[in-house]
Amino acid sequence: MNFNVSLKRVVDDSYDIEIGYKLCDKLVSDLKGGLAGRRSKLAVITDDTVEKLYSGELMQKLAAAGFRAELFVIPSGEKSKTRQMKEFLEDSMLEKGFRRDCAVIAFGGGVVTDLAGFTAGTFARGVPFVNYATTLLAAADASVGGKTAVDTPLATNLIGMFNQPKKVYIDIDTWKTLPREQLSSGLAETIKHGCLGDRELFEYLEKNIERVFDCEREVCEYISKHNCEVKYDVVMKDERESGLREVLNLGHTVGRALETVADYKLLHGQAVAVGLAAQARLGEKLGFISHQNVQRVEELCKRAELPTKIPDYVDKNVLLDKLYTDKKVRDGKLRFVFQREIGQMMCFGENEYGKQISREQIADILSEM
Repeated sequence: MNFNVSLKRVVDDSYDIEIGYKLCDKLVSDLKGGLAGRRSKLAVITDDTVEKLYSGELMQKLAAAGFRAELFVIPSGEKSKTRQMKEFLEDSMLEKGFRRDCAVIAFGGGVVTDLAGFTAGTFARGVPFVNYATTLLAAADASVGGKTAVDTPLATNLIGMFNQPKKVYIDIDTWKTLPREQLSSGLAETIKHGCLGDRELFEYLEKNIERVFDCEREVCEYISKHNCEVKYDVVMKDERESGLREVLNLGHTVGRALETVADYKLLHGQAVAVGLAAQARLGEKLGFISHQNVQRVEELCKRAELPTKIPDYVDKNVLLDKLYTDKKVRDGKLRFVFQREIGQMMCFGENEYGKQISREQIADILSEM
């Protein structure tokens, strides 16, 4: 006997991104208005840095509004983005009585939004969550797009899921308490967006990038808006990374590998900046970008106080091997995405944005750096 189980889904995963200042009151108001349904039990996931700066205010406002909120704190930094930390969050939530009638608030930077979004997607087979980004890096990248994941010793971001938030809040006011190197790290993803899809953004950064370190309102609002627009334009066309969305990995093949091999002595954005320089240099050899524009990319990274060279303490042979754990690898072959001059990406066929690269080709570039 044969039974056909017909399950057709029409899903609307649309959500708003709100850019502003001191958005905790707006978050609470939206939750009271039904942003997460009728759920009154909230798991607020943050890290130990954000906890000291902002969590007290948020927890007080949630309690005053009648929500039963519990705070779950992880150590700050990329080393927390692991299966073990996800297990810790799940067990902690279960111990506090959380079940399907809850929602998750990711309150922090990129590690928090990645980890909390993944946890929300699997906890009780899925509960709603919102992202409240407190760093430029999260605002530019991790909090928008719905990609959630953890890292493992063998690969980064290969264990995860697509899980869209109910809403994203980008609180520019929190950038004022970021260390200078964290602002610099966030600028790497912003420069990446200019390289891959927004020439106007790239040229704006060339004129104004130092003003970001002073958190000037006009500049921060401009880059926040353009970061969201670039990412939206890509994600809208390819939510599940079947082709076009690979372009958002510009600079990340070398960047992610370097971050891991360096044992996270480099911040994510610092490693990505080296990756941007690597793909630009290789792209020049392949005829995708002029020498002048390679220099512009590297110069902009340097003005953002980002490295463009591989640190001396990194073994380049180990780094080369690590490249093959990248998620764009197919059949054991390394693939790169490349910018086309400034503001565009190379396309190598119908919906094909990755190009196969030999070990020797990238080895030559790494030896230069």
